[in-house]
Amino acid sequence: MTRRNFVRRRPLTTLWLMVLLALLGWIWQERVALWSFADIISAYTAKEYCSCRYVMNNPAEYCHSYVKQWLPTTYFADDSASKLITVSGMGRSSRAQWLGKHQGCRLIP
Repeated sequence: MTRRNFVRRRPLTTLWLMVLLALLGWIWQERVALWSFADIISAYTAKEYCSCRYVMNNPAEYCHSYVKQWLPTTYFADDSASKLITVSGMGRSSRAQWLGKHQGCRLIP
């Protein structure tokens, strides 16, 4: 009785292992961009909501639906007195503030 190699005995397992290795290689290669993705969720929501609400003067309900994404945010605060928006999502937090008629909204540290 001859002994067959692993690839011939388990072709689907071998294929899944190759796909997994390729995926892990791609993740390692794109690790900086993927790490930055978490910042984008909260920053986009804060900046776009601020612009929608205070630059374009739209109602709050409209602006909430305008910035809604498929990844949910965990915290949202709109301080209308100082026109400061604070949003948290995916473990990151961002703030945007309306600076004036000519400057619009800007992300602040």
